[in-house]
Amino acid sequence: MGRRSYEREQLMVGATTNLEELKKLAPPAELRRAPVVENNRGLGLLTDQLSKFAEGKVPRWWWILFIPSAFCATVIFPAALIYQVSVGVGAWGNNQPVAWGLDIVSFIWWVGVAHAGTLISALLFLTRQHWRTTIGRAAEAMTVFSVMMAGLYPAIHVGRAWFDWFMFPIPNSNGNWPQFRSPLMWDVFAVNTYLVVSMLFWFMGMIPDFAVFRDRAVTRPRKFIFSLLAMGWTGSARQWHHYEKAYVVLCGLCTLLVFTVSSIVGLDFCTSQLAGWHATIFPLYFVIGAVFCGFGMILVLLIPLRKWCGLENVITMSHMDKVAKLTLVSGLIIAYIYAIEFFIAWYSGDPYERWVFSHRLFGHSYWFMGWILMVVNVGVTQLLWFKKIRANLTALFIIGLLINCGMWTERFVIVVGSLYQDFLPANWGKYIPTIWDLALYVGSLGAFFMMYLLFVKYLPFIAISEVKGATPQGNPHLPAGGAKGEKS
Repeated sequence: MGRRSYEREQLMVGATTNLEELKKLAPPAELRRAPVVENNRGLGLLTDQLSKFAEGKVPRWWWILFIPSAFCATVIFPAALIYQVSVGVGAWGNNQPVAWGLDIVSFIWWVGVAHAGTLISALLFLTRQHWRTTIGRAAEAMTVFSVMMAGLYPAIHVGRAWFDWFMFPIPNSNGNWPQFRSPLMWDVFAVNTYLVVSMLFWFMGMIPDFAVFRDRAVTRPRKFIFSLLAMGWTGSARQWHHYEKAYVVLCGLCTLLVFTVSSIVGLDFCTSQLAGWHATIFPLYFVIGAVFCGFGMILVLLIPLRKWCGLENVITMSHMDKVAKLTLVSGLIIAYIYAIEFFIAWYSGDPYERWVFSHRLFGHSYWFMGWILMVVNVGVTQLLWFKKIRANLTALFIIGLLINCGMWTERFVIVVGSLYQDFLPANWGKYIPTIWDLALYVGSLGAFFMMYLLFVKYLPFIAISEVKGATPQGNPHLPAGGAKGEKS
């Protein structure tokens, strides 16, 4: 069997082009792996299907989702931001001892939402998981827009937003330079680096598809816009060679940033001396939590879109099953980290640590939040063990929503639950978000969904060139009939 596999590999890399020999060395039909995309209609029809939504009329469901999202993004969000900048951070519910509130909670949550997109696109590409081709573009867009929302919060919560430019290494007459020992600066540089690399990765992957839209354009403005975006792409062998090399480099950078950004956000907490935060597990904790939260958002976005955009034969149930399995794996790691946190708090013998963690579940004010995160993040995730649940799209959609709610609750418990009862009982105080806290968060949600809906409608939502390469007809080493003899 080993010799046979070796001979087949030599044929695949071009040692010979004899199709009859290739057929003889191919594995039996019952052992062949099913193609990522079952395409029985030819590559031209596949291009038509993947381009139809962006080129056609705007459907009703798109307007139903876009109008409230645009209202939140263009009315609620600017109003909350202008009022907060005008009045100051006191417009929020932050106070002593809870100096951090919904601003940091939302910041960490948005960073978490961004991470699954990079993991699917970059890490799975490097490990040659070809099933990522159909959902990678949607995940990359989620990453870019989430990082944009996350980057707003460090700029806003400093209070004097008009001095934000002090955080960048810009030479000026005052001699102001960033204080790199400040955790605020770690966030600024980590988030901005992540945003720049993610946008490059996202845009570069769309260049071949921009060329497809350019060649299919029937109006002069559309042809002009996509000609600029395609940057002279012709699909030559030389261009593909440089494209693939650059894509691998960006994949490596994005994979490193997945672990770097959330680790830096975790270091914001674990470098303090506060009970509940001073733990070396936080960098790993935040990385896994971010990936878990991001996979939940992938389920929330993809399940409706595959139905409404008519992509059931491209984003198949197999893809949804794999995303659900990765969600389960990250959820199990999260459950293990929860157990380790409580064990270390007890084993350390530190009375302050024991106090904080006991009050997360049996405290005076926010005990219900602790139980919500345990039930959702640990209990509900276990449903993904069952194949019937993974095959039920309604159940997966609800689980994805619950995971995002549970991870937002977890961030609230970490931030507020460790602050509202400080070392001195005289300093204790509850944190209650004001309408301006909530308005800013709702506005950021609206801005995210508005940009995502615009992306879905007007840009290549599915990676056309990558999906073609994942079809049987896209394999140059197989006969024209495909892997299983399908009609092309």
